[in-house]
Amino acid sequence: QVQLVESGGGSVQPGGSLRLSCTASGFDFSKYSLNWYRQAPGKPRELVASINTFGQTTYADSVKGRFTISRDNAKNTVLLQMNSLKPDDTAVYYCKVLVLGRQYWGQGTQVTVSS
Repeated sequence: QVQLVESGGGSVQPGGSLRLSCTASGFDFSKYSLNWYRQAPGKPRELVASINTFGQTTYADSVKGRFTISRDNAKNTVLLQMNSLKPDDTAVYYCKVLVLGRQYWGQGTQVTVSS
């Protein structure tokens, strides 16, 4: 059974940093691309960052230069390092994987950026 568990969210002041972690189980982690999404109140869920099996990464324009996605295949973990956080980054952050045509999501972790 595919499971994704996020952690690392919290409250931080503007300009601060957080590191999110998503630990996966139930599938061959190294063979799949992983994604981080976020959803702010009243807004649609949006793709924040992706990493493929080769370690190649893509980012939403709004987070380029501030966020870094990485993966540790030995630990079945995908990380999202978030620096220079802004109030607009406030959202619930989710990791997602597509396995055999089916999407799997974690439960999400809240990130709040406020002074």
